[in-house]
Amino acid sequence: MGEVTISSKFQIVIPREVRKQLGLKAGQKLKVVVKGRVISLVPEVPLSEMRGFLKGMDTSGIREDEERL
Repeated sequence: MGEVTISSKFQIVIPREVRKQLGLKAGQKLKVVVKGRVISLVPEVPLSEMRGFLKGMDTSGIREDEERL
């Protein structure tokens, strides 16, 4: 797991190995999600890139039939 330091301007640098692993590019936007005392940075993905990403997903057991409208 990488480690970052907050600068005097409250900036952080994402470690190279994390940027490589996630395929992050300069200028790419990240969403900041705070839950309790945990901060998560989630890369924004254009809607066009999400097309078909759930293809082949097993949907059995997600909801009971009586929960469906």
